[in-house]
Amino acid sequence: MTGKNTICLWYEGGAHDAARFYAKTFPDSAVGTVHRAPGDYPDGKEGDVLTVEFTVAGIPCIGLNGGPHFKHNEAFSFQIATDDQAETDRLWNAIVDNGGQESACGWCKDRWGVSWQITPRALLAAVTDPDRAAARRAFDAMMTMRKIDIAAIEAARAGRAPDPA
Repeated sequence: MTGKNTICLWYEGGAHDAARFYAKTFPDSAVGTVHRAPGDYPDGKEGDVLTVEFTVAGIPCIGLNGGPHFKHNEAFSFQIATDDQAETDRLWNAIVDNGGQESACGWCKDRWGVSWQITPRALLAAVTDPDRAAARRAFDAMMTMRKIDIAAIEAARAGRAPDPA
């Protein structure tokens, strides 16, 4: 890694699988160098994958296969801005359908426990609308959702009922 700041994510043992999934799923993502342990360590053997350098949506990361001692939680998440419902659906479904789980308000977790916010730009615009009543309606609508429904957010922002699906 050449940057001064790299996010290090601790995995029980799936760092390489996670890095490959992220590279396949998110634009501007790639797997870099895989480093193997030069000797045995508490949760692995010499030659096991110890770290993996990768990039997620342009953010340099390193995955460390450190064992079961530490778990991911929502105190850290990747927030991915999406441009439309198709991109929102694709990313959300990729995470959830690959052993992940849904949460609330656009949040989900991948199968390794890393939290993601799949956040449409339309949602960000709606909840920061200078018209505070419009922002509140959009915010209240978001609070009822798991995956964000852009049409429902825009309808709430405008003060109308969402179109029936």
